Amino acid sequence: MFRSISLLTVLVVSAFATVAQQRPLITDDIDITPPGSIAVSAGADFLQNVKFPLSGLTGDLTRVADIRIRQGFASNVEIQIEGSIQNYLAINSQKLPSPIALSINGNSTHDFDDFTISTKIRLLSETDKRPAVGIKFGFQMPNTDQAKGIGTNQINIFTKFIVQKRFGVRPTGSPVANIYGNIGLGIMTAPLNDFTQNDVLLYGVAGIFRLNDRINLASEINGRINTRSGDAPLGTESMSQFRVGAQIKTSGLRFDTAAIFGIGKYSPRTGVTFGVTYETPPFFPIAK
Repeated sequence: MFRSISLLTVLVVSAFATVAQQRPLITDDIDITPPGSIAVSAGADFLQNVKFPLSGLTGDLTRVADIRIRQGFASNVEIQIEGSIQNYLAINSQKLPSPIALSINGNSTHDFDDFTISTKIRLLSETDKRPAVGIKFGFQMPNTDQAKGIGTNQINIFTKFIVQKRFGVRPTGSPVANIYGNIGLGIMTAPLNDFTQNDVLLYGVAGIFRLNDRINLASEINGRINTRSGDAPLGTESMSQFRVGAQIKTSGLRFDTAAIFGIGKYSPRTGVTFGVTYETPPFFPIAK
């Protein structure tokens, strides 16, 4: 019942809201979608040697229709939604016995994603001497079925601060480099431990470098770090990744692609992502 309500919430809100980061990166920038407009991104991820400690599965993961939606509600506020419509896992190995009961037939499994809803607020605008500063907070909904072995089916909440500074000016007036970073706290419910949570450090450092008016290079390192002295509860382990790729603007769209390299024991080994972003004209006026 709760999964149905959560899914309905996603579908209703996604008709009005929007998601966060500039594909192909996952670190949050400070830029706000123009009020009344909606920026919609869609893509696909292909990841090798992905580990799911909660279910004991390891395999190659394909994330289909990775949706990111972001809508500006004021000059400094936007609402965001993100998640993939379907995740497919080709199972390479399985830990026996599994830490949780699974419902899987054959050597593959698939499931809906745990969608995230959040709000981003720009607190200070950038000046010549000062970077822009903002905050983002939100929660991840329990849309998955843990018996499928891919998601944790838990509610997780997070808060992060965002800092961003642009450098250099091209003849067209656009910045040569856009550097930004995140630091924050994630509170993750421990799926197998009653009345237990794991507080993880969230971080990200990213850069977008303009080659010309159509092509940008993009790179980042992003992840979470377990703050406990010992092992993290299953499903809340440290994960990090490095991405390097490009954005290409043409015909009113922004196409993107990036290579993904995992960092650490529980991160995917390698991967690749592809996507496209479109920003609509304002649908409705926003009161100032």
